[in-house]
Amino acid sequence: MSRPTEIADVRRGRLALRSGVLIYAAVLVVLPLGALVQHGLVDGLAGLWRAATAPVAAQAILLTLWTATLMAVVNAFMGTLTAWALVRYEFTGRGLLSALVDLPFAIPTLVTGVMLVILLGPQSPLGGWLTALGVPVIFAPLAIVVALLFITVPFVVRAVEPVLLEQDPAEEEAARTLGAGTWTVFWRVLLPPLLPAILSGTIRSFARALGELGSVIVVSGNIPYRTLTAPIHIFGEIESGQPGGAAAVSVVLLALALLLAFAARGIERISGVHHA
Repeated sequence: MSRPTEIADVRRGRLALRSGVLIYAAVLVVLPLGALVQHGLVDGLAGLWRAATAPVAAQAILLTLWTATLMAVVNAFMGTLTAWALVRYEFTGRGLLSALVDLPFAIPTLVTGVMLVILLGPQSPLGGWLTALGVPVIFAPLAIVVALLFITVPFVVRAVEPVLLEQDPAEEEAARTLGAGTWTVFWRVLLPPLLPAILSGTIRSFARALGELGSVIVVSGNIPYRTLTAPIHIFGEIESGQPGGAAAVSVVLLALALLLAFAARGIERISGVHHA
């Protein structure tokens, strides 16, 4: 076979591969998203606004946003500390801890909710003790935050970990040798390269939390104006034969998720962050 023929075959193969991938993505992602947006906007932007600002829907969206925000703040801090421990320290059980970090990806979120109810429900020793202290967890907003923390454990850890692996501890030692204190080393040497990874992982965990249904529907109690989140409201609208209202709130969540995904991607491109 001549070289021009080989080159033509390679080009056809690449074109076929690209076309197949694009068709696959279009069928599985673009078409469903397009159908959702079209259905959500069937009554125009005014109809979308009415459905999204109805009292129950608006309160559900607000609850979803503030619980996801609280989760993201805690996740940013604890995820960074966990990544630091995994990279910088050798200790018994380090491999087990690393495996546990990825466990939420393997456990169905509905099972996560059941586990939390067994552990923190009012009939359990721990849950009963917390309730007696006036800190009920299950069927309260706190349960939503705990569930979101569990399912988003890997995001910040796996975003920060490779950056820590690339950092040279000699830079910290050099700063200390020059007289820099602990806080100076942290703010001037450690944090700047870690910050893009922390932001990227935090944004992705926030976006993931916006659409969580399985664990939250078990632990929250689904009480309108108190523990009803936007995904559960969407589910309820579909169950009650109101697909238009469900699609409208879904479009709001979709828009937020896409904005966050693009923001995280932009941070990763600018800073060169890659996930473990």
